[in-house]
Amino acid sequence: MLKKTLIITLLIVFFVSCCYSNENNQKKGFFRIRVDNKWGYIDKTGKIIIDPQYDYAINFSEGLAAIQIAGKLGFIDKNGKIVINPQFDRGSGVFSEGLSAVKVDNKWGFIDKTGKIKINPQYDGIMNFSEGLAAVTIAGKLGFIDKNGKIVINPRFDEGTGVFSEGLSAVEIDRKWGYIDKTGKMVIDAQFKEGSDFSQGLALVEDSEYRRGYINKDGEYIIIPQFDRAWSFSNDRARVRYDDKYGYIDKTGTLVILPKFYEAGDFSEGLAAVRIGRNFEYIDKNGKTVINPKFGSARIFSDGLAMVTLDGNDIYIDKSGKIIFAPTE
Repeated sequence: MLKKTLIITLLIVFFVSCCYSNENNQKKGFFRIRVDNKWGYIDKTGKIIIDPQYDYAINFSEGLAAIQIAGKLGFIDKNGKIVINPQFDRGSGVFSEGLSAVKVDNKWGFIDKTGKIKINPQYDGIMNFSEGLAAVTIAGKLGFIDKNGKIVINPRFDEGTGVFSEGLSAVEIDRKWGYIDKTGKMVIDAQFKEGSDFSQGLALVEDSEYRRGYINKDGEYIIIPQFDRAWSFSNDRARVRYDDKYGYIDKTGTLVILPKFYEAGDFSEGLAAVRIGRNFEYIDKNGKTVINPKFGSARIFSDGLAMVTLDGNDIYIDKSGKIIFAPTE
């Protein structure tokens, strides 16, 4: 799907994310690892700084990381100290703008970094805060609240990405997508079949003929709809698909890396993971191979490292392809 629709039942995701995500989740030199089916953390040198001991763990956000113990979600600090006891069945697992979404008694609300409930669980669906607002669903309609829990954009939209990006958010009403500002005003008329968040000044949209192109914040096409599949811009590149092969365009719509890859991820820190044959490699923004194909899977680079799979093991490499961390037998 083109859009990232609001998750009605948001929950912590208990799997290692793949290379296609453009989300930069590693935080300031802390990288999660799995050893003997337990999760912990290393630093940028590959040194273990929090021993693998959790049933699951995700990356640090705003100084805390979500961990799972005996099926319950809690949070640790960068010293490995539990600061929010594992007590929640479900949660976003991420702090954003000081708050994190959790589910209590079948309703969603927000906790602060001490674990205290700051916005009472009362919503059917929820997203984390972005640019001061958070999307919520009430009776099947999407709206937005502020950090005091006050509804600032009435729930009236059928669907939406649930995120404000560059001041705008994509929403659906009467089966058409458009963009609202933070007052809820429709600033780009609902006219598209689908819409996505703005990234680097452009948003990916789909027209009535199922073709995808890119608009600016005035709603004008900068890159006319022409792609069967396409994704948002990252590092001034966007991946597109032609006849089941992936390539990349620049912000003028020019094809700068020919579609020859069976799979491809977003650019991050100047590199992207792609697959030509059976294995993944990394290319630069000109399409040149900089790390040779040998990985079973590959994720985005973040803070100088990327998690890849080699011989069935999840390891970390740097931008030269050097192995920084690998589990020992």
